[in-house]
Amino acid sequence: MDSLKELFKIGNGPSSSHTIGPERAAKKFKERTPNTEKYVVELYGSLALTGKGHLTDWIITETLKPAETKIVWMPEVVYDYHTNGMKFKALDNDGNVTEEWVVFSVGGGTIMELDQERRGPSKIYPYSKMDDIKKWCEEGKKEYWEYVVEHEGEEIFIFLKEIWDAMATAVERGIEKTGVLPGTLKLSRRAQGFYRKARNNHGRGGFLGRIFAYTLAVSEENGAGGRVVTAPTCGASGIIPGLLYALREEYDISEKELLKGLAIAGLIGNIVKENATISGAEGGCQAEVGTACAMAAGMACFLLGGSLDQIEYASEMALEHHLGLTCDPVGGYVQIPCIERNAAASARALDSAAYSLYTDGKHTISFDQVVITMGETGKDLKSEYKETSLGGLAKFRFNAEC
Repeated sequence: MDSLKELFKIGNGPSSSHTIGPERAAKKFKERTPNTEKYVVELYGSLALTGKGHLTDWIITETLKPAETKIVWMPEVVYDYHTNGMKFKALDNDGNVTEEWVVFSVGGGTIMELDQERRGPSKIYPYSKMDDIKKWCEEGKKEYWEYVVEHEGEEIFIFLKEIWDAMATAVERGIEKTGVLPGTLKLSRRAQGFYRKARNNHGRGGFLGRIFAYTLAVSEENGAGGRVVTAPTCGASGIIPGLLYALREEYDISEKELLKGLAIAGLIGNIVKENATISGAEGGCQAEVGTACAMAAGMACFLLGGSLDQIEYASEMALEHHLGLTCDPVGGYVQIPCIERNAAASARALDSAAYSLYTDGKHTISFDQVVITMGETGKDLKSEYKETSLGGLAKFRFNAEC
């Protein structure tokens, strides 16, 4: 299982797999072909079907500048390895291909080649199942965040501080903005309006309203191509920072505790990434928002005093109740239903944590079992429901959103 540094990445939205991944691939190919003046980039599968709305062509072209770049859309080409395939071609002055490279954006901004093992090649962590990690914690009288420190070192907190700062900045930046998001949907930003209604309400409704506001702030920033953190993806990037920002305010949580919670969230996301998928193009939105909700639920449960069993239960419940969730972005934009879905998932994460805290943490279905089921469900979903904008809500065409 990989380092948390391969899960949490800071970059521009709107999509980790369609924007950050292609950008990283383009940078790498440009470094390999430094004197090239012309490129051709073929985009396959989901990258071709929703690349326009996700700014895939724009980010590749911008990254490969000043060279001339031609984008070729080939949605009919789908590799078994992953649907988000790309082929980069470097051309000489006579138009001959001097080098080419097939690469895949497999979710969360991670890029891989055909001969690479999909499951955490760096192997930072010896255990990659929640049951094994929980047993390790129980035997050593440790907490989940201590498993992270055991294998990543205390310096992981320096990295997590950078991640939290980027998350908080995205909240604060997004809460200040109004107007409409780019694209044909003309979707209005709502975070500031939610915040104004919630800030003077000191009851449960105000707390929930602030969770919504902070989550919307980040998700709207992502939808506008702003700088966010993959948590575990751009499409689900509002859930953890939105809930964590609100929890910090509500309970006056110290930064040290906050970073421990973020470590636990990352560990949960890594388990899903290792044993199933966090790619909407591969597993539907259950893999993105479902995973983020599980991460946020476990994080919140820890911060509210949960035990090892209760944290695992909260995460299991959050993911279980997202099983089968489709990825059907309207118009290919990461806006509808994505932004509103992030806000709803933040509230569900807190509810899952609260529910588990009322129990002794014992339950029938384990988190590991739900992760396996989510991966299997993703394989069974029709391609129309996996970030292709060919089914579900994406079949409808909307011109404006007030």
